[in-house]
Amino acid sequence: MVVVPIGLQVIVAVAKVGKYATSESGDSVEVVERPHGGLSVVVADGQRSGKGAKSISNVAVRKAVALLADGVRDGAAARAAHDYLRTLRGGQVSATLNLASVDLDSRTLVLSRNSHCPVLVYNPAWIGHISPDGWQVLSDPSEAIGIHARTKPVISELTLEAGLTALIFTDGVWTAGERTGQRFSLAARTSQLLAEGDDSPQRLADTLLHEAIALDQGRPADDMTLVVLGIRGRAQPGQVRRMTVDFPV
Repeated sequence: MVVVPIGLQVIVAVAKVGKYATSESGDSVEVVERPHGGLSVVVADGQRSGKGAKSISNVAVRKAVALLADGVRDGAAARAAHDYLRTLRGGQVSATLNLASVDLDSRTLVLSRNSHCPVLVYNPAWIGHISPDGWQVLSDPSEAIGIHARTKPVISELTLEAGLTALIFTDGVWTAGERTGQRFSLAARTSQLLAEGDDSPQRLADTLLHEAIALDQGRPADDMTLVVLGIRGRAQPGQVRRMTVDFPV
């Protein structure tokens, strides 16, 4: 959690699980503070699954996190992660890469995508104005990193506002239930949960991941990672920053 000087609170919740019957998830997630204020969440999904995929996603995440911590801008960090992975592995492996940054220099939420999965963003203030249901689906075509020479991220920038909720996820969540024709709408289900009056990002992440696993009949067909980043308006001066990690071994 980070308290933003403009009286907002940033809450990041991560829920993830590996593919059924694999020893390790091929997805990697890291959070890093930005030197000029704010934080970034980096999510990578390595090609295939298991330990091989984990080594690929780790390479991408480590490179991006190191550069962001040094003050490199998001687009440049994503391109550098691509160049590094492509050089290291000879253009033979790929990874999807998402960066979600609360940038206090620009007072914006910066969302960088190298993934076929969209990023879903909700703001109740958008209902009937920017979109009928308050959702924006960021789905412009983008390529995974590591293969093609000129790959670059697709970047969106949104003003920091109380009530903003962003969902970033890997394809195991996006395609959950596909084998049995029971896929669900993440946006619609999130709207239902928000309507219940609890906008806790951790509750949203836990519930959505649990339901995605259930759609795969308790046996995830792919690695699943879901990040919920919420901008809330409850920050108080001097509030303590906290981070909690639950890591089963």
